[in-house]
Amino acid sequence: MGVEEKSYRVNDDGEPNNSAGNPIYGQILSKDLTNVLVVVVRYFGGTKLGVGGLINAYKTTAKLILDEAEIVERTVNISYQLTFEYIDKNKVMRIIKENDLEILDQKMNLNCSFLIAVRKKNATKIVQLFDDLRCLKIQEIKH
Repeated sequence: MGVEEKSYRVNDDGEPNNSAGNPIYGQILSKDLTNVLVVVVRYFGGTKLGVGGLINAYKTTAKLILDEAEIVERTVNISYQLTFEYIDKNKVMRIIKENDLEILDQKMNLNCSFLIAVRKKNATKIVQLFDDLRCLKIQEIKH
């Protein structure tokens, strides 16, 4: 799964159909996770588990792993370059502080330049706030 498109891949790697990949994927869905990889390795110890036992083994292992994993939440950000005169710095900083924007880089001279990160879901609003200032140039930076 991902932010822009939902795609996933499961693999049973030689186990009976839908006995490994789908139970693991079900645990990922139950935790509402994206951008994750879960790999379960099972060594055959001589005991045949049957399809039901395999499903339970893979599902339980994935659940235990995900319960113990450190889940890191990230936001999808867009970077913008702000170019403005030093005299307008306070106006720019007010918008940055009021909207809790992250400054990634800054150059302070007669003409100033800030590289900021904006959450994608707030981008339209933030661009409009800076456009309304009319004292700066704002440009999206593609990575």
